[in-house]
Amino acid sequence: MPTIYPLILARHAVIAAEHYLSAAAGAQIFARGGNAIDAAVAATFVEGVVNPHMYTIGGEAPMLIYAASARKVVSINGNMMAPARATIDQYRALGVESIPGAGLLAAGVPAAFDALVTALRTFGTMSLADVLAPAHALASDGFPMHVGLAGEEHPEGDGPVAGAGASLRMNAKRFLAKWPSTARVYLPEGKVPRPGAVIKNPALANFFQRVLDSEAGAKNRGREAALDAARERFYRGDIARDIAAWSDANGGLLAESDLARFTTRIEAPVSADYRGVTVFKCAPWSQGPVFLQQLKLLEGFDLAAMRHNSTDYIHTVVEAAKLAFADREAYYGDPEFTEVPMAALLSDRYTAIRRGLIDKKRASMDQRPGDPIAMRALRDNPPASARPWGSGTIHVTAADREGNMIAVTASGGWIPSSPVIDALGFPLGTRMQTFYLDERHPNALKPGKRPRTTLSPSLAIRGNQPYLAFGTPGGDQQDQWTLQFFLNVVDFGMDLQSAIEAAKFSSAHFPSTFFPHDNHPGVLRIEERIDASVRDALAERGHKIEVKPSWSEGHVLGVQNDPTTGVLAGGADPRGQAQPVMPAQVIGW
Repeated sequence: MPTIYPLILARHAVIAAEHYLSAAAGAQIFARGGNAIDAAVAATFVEGVVNPHMYTIGGEAPMLIYAASARKVVSINGNMMAPARATIDQYRALGVESIPGAGLLAAGVPAAFDALVTALRTFGTMSLADVLAPAHALASDGFPMHVGLAGEEHPEGDGPVAGAGASLRMNAKRFLAKWPSTARVYLPEGKVPRPGAVIKNPALANFFQRVLDSEAGAKNRGREAALDAARERFYRGDIARDIAAWSDANGGLLAESDLARFTTRIEAPVSADYRGVTVFKCAPWSQGPVFLQQLKLLEGFDLAAMRHNSTDYIHTVVEAAKLAFADREAYYGDPEFTEVPMAALLSDRYTAIRRGLIDKKRASMDQRPGDPIAMRALRDNPPASARPWGSGTIHVTAADREGNMIAVTASGGWIPSSPVIDALGFPLGTRMQTFYLDERHPNALKPGKRPRTTLSPSLAIRGNQPYLAFGTPGGDQQDQWTLQFFLNVVDFGMDLQSAIEAAKFSSAHFPSTFFPHDNHPGVLRIEERIDASVRDALAERGHKIEVKPSWSEGHVLGVQNDPTTGVLAGGADPRGQAQPVMPAQVIGW
């Protein structure tokens, strides 16, 4: 079947990103001799300039990298950290029962800058000045306003904030009344600029110049020492002081000491095999392993024989998701603070026990975590008390002919959720809203802990060669939409672009990661492109069907390597235009 976007094929390099300017930045880096990591870092910096409603440098940037020189996959823990003063007792003393989704009370240590510098230092080849040049220029000289950031014009367009990725138009009154520092940058004349108007962010450009000055000052000590100097200024120098002062002035809990002790870890990822493909995900400080648990459950079914997007197929995938996400809620958290029985959760024995809970003809309405320690299908656990996703996340993925491959899913520091820091031009992230103020929960708040995040890049190898790197915005839905994309490639033999564009669905059955952590048992969101007879049959099995517009479920970007031919492929999701978000872009050559 023809696709809306073409499949991009290349020999030397390929990059896929949310915004065409970020993809172009990556292309510039490739053209100057950079590798896939250099290009992806450059593109991610640009995303933080042109898509500030989805991600800024004040947020987080988890990533997976296949390093060709080491012939292995590594995870970069680009997740933020709770401040020392962020305790459950502190919030209770403030009368807070659940950490709010907006404002400085939810702000932790910004992680994205350190994650990007760590990736560049360890696996890249270029300087910070090289990869930051496109973002620096766009902040200083300006970029054209686009409809994804501005929002569509309609009578109710100036209402309250509506999700992390909500547009300027949806937040104009909020910014003007409550967050004037944001309004000065993004509402320069007190109103939303029209698409095509040039938006400049001189404070952000100055921030970039400050870290570049530190790198330049240490250049004579070598590339790595120069990168370290830029990082040092952010986390232990005057930039850290600016961040802490802003937090204090706006009721936050961050202190200079929190930034000073922050580090980014390079970790071993979690993995599972599925039909000859090994899939890698970040550790359970992310929701990533839930993708692997779903794969393990689904490996016991002949999905291809069910036919793509048939009643049996959708029912089976959704019921597997319910079981995997119930375990996510019961067990996942920062492994530095929470003992997560990851090996048991991914074991064949436990998977077989859990698979037996899937009723082929009836949708479950319960939250059903298992007991991987005692190897029981169910454990005694009261259900916790999903919201629709906001497009408050970006994804960048790239590959090169040397075999390097990278997937970056960056988010946080959204302008609808936290005011722009006057001196720096970006807001702080609010990821602490995902913590629970309940000591018994694996994702309970503790000082120094990293909140369980929905950010979930994916990378796969086949035959010991890099094969796929992919991801999507979408909060709790990320590891449902990317799972369907992966199954489309592996089980149904689709090419990359067809797999991305295929009609999709998602469950809202399990508790949301985000404030206020609500859930909607049995709710199945399904694109109207899926046949009405299938939707009706799913409803007869007990699913609570919510029919969604044809191009609304997902925004997947991916790259693929064919080691037998040396051909690289890239694909992007046209759903980006329907959200509205800028259409995703792929560049290859």
